[in-house]
Amino acid sequence: MEKPLLLLFSLLASAYCTNSLPEISTSVVILREDIRLGEYAFQIVATDPDDDPLTYKIGGTDAGFFSVEEHTGNVTIRSLLDRETKEFLNIDAMVNDGVYEDVRKTIYINVEDANDNIPIFNSLPYNEDVPENTTVGTTLFTASATDMDFGQAGIVSYKIDEVVPDDKDMFSIVATTGVVTLVGNLNFTEKSPFYQIRINASDGGGILYGEQVVQSSSAIAFITVKDVPDIDPQFLNLPNNAAVEENEGVGTTVFTVKARDPDTGVNDKITFSIDDTNAPDLFHIDTNTGIVSVNADIDREELLDISATVLLKIKASETNPNVNEVIASTIADLQISIKDVNDNSPEFYECIDETCMKKNNFEGKVDEHSSTGLAVAELNIKVKDLDEGENSRFHLHLDGPDKDAFRVSPTSGMGESTVQVLVRDPQAVDYEIKKTMHVQIVVVDATPSDDGYTSTATVTIHLNDINDNFPKFEKELYKEEVHEHCENETTVATITATDADAFDEGNITYRLMPESIRSTFDVHEKTGTIYVTNGDKLDWEITKSYTLTLQAFDSGNNTGTTVVEISILDINDNAPEMNRDIYEAFVQENEDFKILIQATDRDDPKTQNNKVQYRISEESTFSSNFTIDLDSGLLTNKGELDREAIDISQNGVIQLIVIASDKGTPSLSSSAKVNISVGDVNDNAPRYLDPSPYEFHVKESVKGIYVGSVHAHDADQTDFNNRIFFSITDGSFGSFIIYSEALSNGYRGNITVDPSVELDYESERKKYTLKVQASDLGQKSDEAEVNIIVEDVNDTPPEFPSGMILKAEENTTLPVPVATIKGKDVDTNHSLIYELVSTKCQCNGTTGLCPEEWFIVESNGNIIANTEYVIDYEKCDVVFLTARVVDIYTEVGSNSSEGIVTINIVDINDNAPEFVFLQDFYVVVIEKVDTGTSVARVYATDRDTGENKKIKFQVNKITFIDSEGNKTESLFLYADNFDQEDAEGRYTAYIRSQKAMDNNKRGKFMVEVEAVNGKLSTTGVVELLTVDSSFRVSLRFDKTVAEVNEALPQVRGILQSATKAMVEIFNVFSDSGIQRAEEKTILEAYFVFPNGSALDYDAVTSILNSEEVYKEFGQQLAQLGFTGISTTGEDPTGVKAEVYIMIGLMAALAIVLVVMTTSLVCIRRNYKRKLKASKAMNSAATVVIQNQKSGPVVPGTNKYTKEGANPVLNMNIDTATDLGFDEDGSSADRESLNSLDYNIDMAMAEKDNMPMMVIQEEEEEDEERSESPYIEPLGAALAQREKKRGADGPGLTFTNHSVDTTDL
Repeated sequence: MEKPLLLLFSLLASAYCTNSLPEISTSVVILREDIRLGEYAFQIVATDPDDDPLTYKIGGTDAGFFSVEEHTGNVTIRSLLDRETKEFLNIDAMVNDGVYEDVRKTIYINVEDANDNIPIFNSLPYNEDVPENTTVGTTLFTASATDMDFGQAGIVSYKIDEVVPDDKDMFSIVATTGVVTLVGNLNFTEKSPFYQIRINASDGGGILYGEQVVQSSSAIAFITVKDVPDIDPQFLNLPNNAAVEENEGVGTTVFTVKARDPDTGVNDKITFSIDDTNAPDLFHIDTNTGIVSVNADIDREELLDISATVLLKIKASETNPNVNEVIASTIADLQISIKDVNDNSPEFYECIDETCMKKNNFEGKVDEHSSTGLAVAELNIKVKDLDEGENSRFHLHLDGPDKDAFRVSPTSGMGESTVQVLVRDPQAVDYEIKKTMHVQIVVVDATPSDDGYTSTATVTIHLNDINDNFPKFEKELYKEEVHEHCENETTVATITATDADAFDEGNITYRLMPESIRSTFDVHEKTGTIYVTNGDKLDWEITKSYTLTLQAFDSGNNTGTTVVEISILDINDNAPEMNRDIYEAFVQENEDFKILIQATDRDDPKTQNNKVQYRISEESTFSSNFTIDLDSGLLTNKGELDREAIDISQNGVIQLIVIASDKGTPSLSSSAKVNISVGDVNDNAPRYLDPSPYEFHVKESVKGIYVGSVHAHDADQTDFNNRIFFSITDGSFGSFIIYSEALSNGYRGNITVDPSVELDYESERKKYTLKVQASDLGQKSDEAEVNIIVEDVNDTPPEFPSGMILKAEENTTLPVPVATIKGKDVDTNHSLIYELVSTKCQCNGTTGLCPEEWFIVESNGNIIANTEYVIDYEKCDVVFLTARVVDIYTEVGSNSSEGIVTINIVDINDNAPEFVFLQDFYVVVIEKVDTGTSVARVYATDRDTGENKKIKFQVNKITFIDSEGNKTESLFLYADNFDQEDAEGRYTAYIRSQKAMDNNKRGKFMVEVEAVNGKLSTTGVVELLTVDSSFRVSLRFDKTVAEVNEALPQVRGILQSATKAMVEIFNVFSDSGIQRAEEKTILEAYFVFPNGSALDYDAVTSILNSEEVYKEFGQQLAQLGFTGISTTGEDPTGVKAEVYIMIGLMAALAIVLVVMTTSLVCIRRNYKRKLKASKAMNSAATVVIQNQKSGPVVPGTNKYTKEGANPVLNMNIDTATDLGFDEDGSSADRESLNSLDYNIDMAMAEKDNMPMMVIQEEEEEDEERSESPYIEPLGAALAQREKKRGADGPGLTFTNHSVDTTDL
């Protein structure tokens, strides 16, 4: 029956082997990372030579990314690929043809890059403080962004999208490096103190989902311009005019100069100085306050060469060096008019042509009896008062001895006047009485003064002797008037003279004197009519009156004269003159303002032509905001000035036109511009343009998304005061940021989500109420409420339930769900599906990949058993399912989350016990087997757990096979079970005998043992080889029992390898019967072959002592402490122990005799040596100490290494002088002698300078010499030597108790 079954099996195996395995040809796959979920990725290409239908599966660490169609091998995307996370994947492709086990092959997948990443800026924020004088071309900072994509898609380029304030020409950025460079000139004052730069980082573009896409992101850099001192100071009220009266006291304030530092961010202190002047040291300016004051006495008349006007070049300087390391400064003019004070006396001058010289003595000529009013000729006298205006008015009169004969003309004048001496009493002017007459002209200042300003000039008049009848005028003085700037030929008056001589009637001719006056006035020679020859020269403002001498000549050339005083009448021919064409003034808004507008009119102060009145032209837009004093010209403001009321295009400047008009007829006027710079004060707080609260809606989960804008305006007009900064003061919780943006009508605060924050609708905050503060630099602010409502976006990954721990019985095949995964999603709109990602199993205590996919996760979350496989607890007891819950409605972010479902496999009793054979057979020493003796031990395990793995053993059958091959059966053994498993999880039982075994049994027992576990059982056979104790071999080790037991596996292995037999360890025990310094161990073992034969002591010894075995295993055994072999069994020849005892006793007796004989010989020999030593010491005592020599000792002898130190060196020593130290002697002898050497050495070490003695040899004396009183001969010799040396010599006596005759 057995042969047909074997044949059938062979046929079936041959038929089965003709089918070939399928082959997988796919090895490497390249995939783009932007393949969407569910899309086709690649196909596993496999072929089967037998055209069997193939099924496909995948596994491996990265199998969770893919799904495979079972019958086609088409692989689709199950989880999104990401090259930046994992560039190289590999999966195990498994193909099955339904015949063989799965064919596996690893497929390597290279993930190609897609442009799916935006550049991410590094090292944010970019905030830089930049001095305004930073050189064009300076690198401000470097924007750096990285793109995780590969190739062109990972190359980042940069550009500037926007600059706030709008000045894109101010900055540039290197497209390739992100280096931001200053390309325009910064100016804190005139441009902006801050900039916001929006930088765009774009990648090089790449394919994403089949389209060319360029990814980009942006970041805002904040540039704060730091003001530096780079603008010169500015005067606020220069150039300007001022006035001061002469003779004002030193220290009098004349003017206060005001200046400021236009570098408002620096605002350096300004100091003042006078850089140049046309009147040095006359004025002083205070360095700090700018007050210009009188520094020295002022005399207007000394400054007439500069028109009594002092020009000061005022320098305003900053305190600290500017950016160029110099002190910045500016210079402007201050013109100071010196007002006249009546402090000068009128003075006399002689004027010839245009040259005048001060003089107090004059000479003139006049004919005797000259007519009254006739001027003394050859007098060129002028009176000048250097004062101005009314202060220059003076009066004249004559004094002196002849004052009554003459009079002076004019009697008064102003400023400057020609003075003539006229004949007053012709009779008194008589040549015959006085040829020379003397008068004094006295000029007195018209203004009363304590100083009494007056001058006197002496005039000497020489009289001419002439005819006595002269033409006569009716008046001595004619006062006439004529208007200035009248027409030429205008008649002033007609004045005629009469002559008593009849022949002179009608023949009188006229002329005006002096001749210089004729360029202005002249007289008709025949009529005496005085007329104007040049009306343009008549200017009241220059000369107020003219005094003429009208001469009348008769035929005899006799002359009559009269004085004509022509007063120039002022006409309104001078319009008021403004001191400045343009008045510049500066005032801060809300402060009082005043400025003095001054105009002068050169017309006669006594007339209305000189009276000036002021008014503001109504053409000025802001004329109603100011008032001017009608008479003084003081311009002041009416009410507070508001910079914000001024049109912003005017840059805060109010232009007024002030008109100065005189009261003449017709009235003349002039005007001046007054430019009033109204400084902006931060007196307006920002105001929101829209009503509060604002409300914005924003989607969750988008970083940096724009939320909305608030708008505010500050009515202040300067950038410094109306610049608005927005800040979120409350309610943001770190989720929002706001940045300012300048607009034409104010500023806009753009609110965005913080780029590092994602709003979460699912959190507690679905609405934010922000407090947004709009502040200017003056800390004035306005606040608005902004309500931000977070709109739900499906952006929260679904939540996988945590802590899912399930139980499933092994061998489960029903498709009933083990459990259902129920995920959660806080999003309002969601749809969840479930998928299996990966599976791991705990198999044999180690967690790793599962050998089979036991469970399936359905899309509805049901976990069911995979019917293709059988769940086996014994393979793996815990399954860890990594599953994924996916929200298919996800809009933003991750759409899934993963979790682990732990499935504990419940064990059932489905495994039969399995025997564990620790050795192939057991050796039984039959003569030692008795009732209850253990002859073997069986082990078994069960892959089940708990009660299902408990095992009981029973002996079912025993077959004995003798050496001839005969078989017999009996049942005399039983199993002694243990209820508990051992440390290795095995159940065990001893096989014990129920009786003593027959000593004649030579062969082996085949014991059939059954291991039973419930209804399951397994049968095994234990082989017992019978041997007797004669084959027991004892091995000796110089190790402890514990060490030998620890090394038993090695010992057994080496012995088995050496003997080629199975080694059965019988016993290990200490060899305690022998007294040894170290513990010895005996190991008893049997060397048995599978056929039942064994090696005895001789065989084992022969093998282990063989050269081959020793070379191969000798060193290993020695390392384990092996020292030898002995047999422990009885000698098979039957030699009795008594024989061995007798032999031992005889050997011991022989040893005792040998020892005694040797001892006697040694005693005699050593005694003779002692006597020789005594003689030698006696000779040594006679040697002089000075002959001693030192030298090192030869260890172990009394010899020395220096020549001459010892007589035994360098001489032939015969037996008579030989002390016998070099002969072999007992250890006691050597100890005695060495101890002597030792003591001598010690003494010599203490006395290094002590020389050694020369020992002289003496003749050997008879042994029967008389005994010394000392017990020891050597002691006697030493004592004798000590006596000879005397008490002064060094002591060398030794007492060495080790040197004794008992040594013998």
